[in-house]
Amino acid sequence: MKREIRITSDGSSTIHLPDWNENYHSTHGAIQEAKHVFLKHGFKPVLLPTISILEIGFGTGLNCFLTLLEAEKNNIYIDYVGVEAYPVTEEEARQLNYVSELKEEENQTVFEMLHSVSWEDSHLISKGFSLEKRQQFFKDIEDENCFDLVYFDAFGAEHQPELWTVTIFRKMFKAMRIDGILVTYSAKGSVRRAMQEVGFKVERLEGPPGKREMLRATKIDSSI
Repeated sequence: MKREIRITSDGSSTIHLPDWNENYHSTHGAIQEAKHVFLKHGFKPVLLPTISILEIGFGTGLNCFLTLLEAEKNNIYIDYVGVEAYPVTEEEARQLNYVSELKEEENQTVFEMLHSVSWEDSHLISKGFSLEKRQQFFKDIEDENCFDLVYFDAFGAEHQPELWTVTIFRKMFKAMRIDGILVTYSAKGSVRRAMQEVGFKVERLEGPPGKREMLRATKIDSSI
């Protein structure tokens, strides 16, 4: 599928899919969306000394990069697993402007490493950040009781409804530890009901710019 680099309203890059008229990030601002959904309402409420994170849709690596930077500020060790069926190429990654927009030029090499390290292996990106990238369909995830936090950043349900089903959220539930949380930009009623059906406690939270709401789900019981 054809992919194009575009600039969102906060000046940061995203990837656009012309065939779907879909973007990897909000057109209102890629960086501000990622910070609001995944850091403010996901990473920061967890803040354990060590956090195991599963990202559903590794994509541009933006969520991973922001998490690495935030973890270093807070002296937190991160074990990060990013799942992606159709990886962004290193050439596409070089066209993304996250490093300059975040004024993190000293971490340019770090951002490049997120895309250049091999798939299916674990890599120590920095002293406190381990990354494993898996080229995998979400339906094939079989982890159990592994993750404190899930960044659920799949393409929208209008294009890939099969990714927002009870079947997928049951896999997420099984993969998470008790009291683990899952955050997503989506606020669709069907998504909330699917989460609740598998046992999540679901909250509606204020959305990022351009969206009224988002969802956060907490695993409160392993018996379902």
